[in-house]
Amino acid sequence: MLALEQLLISLAEPSQVQAQIITKALQAMGAAQIEVHPSGRELIEQARQRRPNLIISAYHLPDITGAELVRELRESDDLYDLPFILISSETNPERLETIRQAGSLAILPKPFTPEEFDLAMQSVMSFLNCPSLGAEVDSDMALMNVLIVDDSSTSRHHIRQVLEKLGFEHFCEAASSEAAIPYLEQEPFKLIITDYHMPGMDGLDFARHVRSSGLQPDTPVMMITSDSDNIGKDDLEDAGIAACCQKPFDMDKMRELIRTLLNEY
Repeated sequence: MLALEQLLISLAEPSQVQAQIITKALQAMGAAQIEVHPSGRELIEQARQRRPNLIISAYHLPDITGAELVRELRESDDLYDLPFILISSETNPERLETIRQAGSLAILPKPFTPEEFDLAMQSVMSFLNCPSLGAEVDSDMALMNVLIVDDSSTSRHHIRQVLEKLGFEHFCEAASSEAAIPYLEQEPFKLIITDYHMPGMDGLDFARHVRSSGLQPDTPVMMITSDSDNIGKDDLEDAGIAACCQKPFDMDKMRELIRTLLNEY
């Protein structure tokens, strides 16, 4: 297991004052290897030469935004699985939603409290040290197929990355509910994961279709969304959603939900 003092942390922060605040907060928790970069492009270039364990970024960088930074990471072949934290004074909901969709482990305000920072780093350590589910489920995970339905490619990449850490190996991905339907007709899935907000048929309607079609009657449907507070429990049950997880999600909670689903269905 990795310890915090073993992590190489790359920080993209153009403000020297803010970089010092974040660096001191990390050092107070035991972090010893922190590289500060004034721009997003420099961070990415250095990450390819010396791969970090964690990336922390501001939203407003001199060359790219934090959203563009994390999207480039997620869509790359070599850096897609790096954990990411945003620390920013940005409050625009649409901009922050892009960060959530890309799988940021935490979104912290400026200034952040010690408690907020501690929770964020706990999420990072849980993510990095998350064990495979292989020994805790009844079936061979190498034989399990998972369907991921999300209109955001960066979100799909992050969800797949998390599932790979849990031990899954085989995936089908769809950018819409409509595009996912043919997959239901072609092969059985052990787990279906869907977003809520998608153009056309949303995640609730897609889950209803899965249930009403009879194509995958025993496959649990899990919803991952940043809008779970506005979805009622009755709506989830009516649609046949077996579990719902909030973005950004806690890795330990996500792992426990999936473990339960695999053993109950």
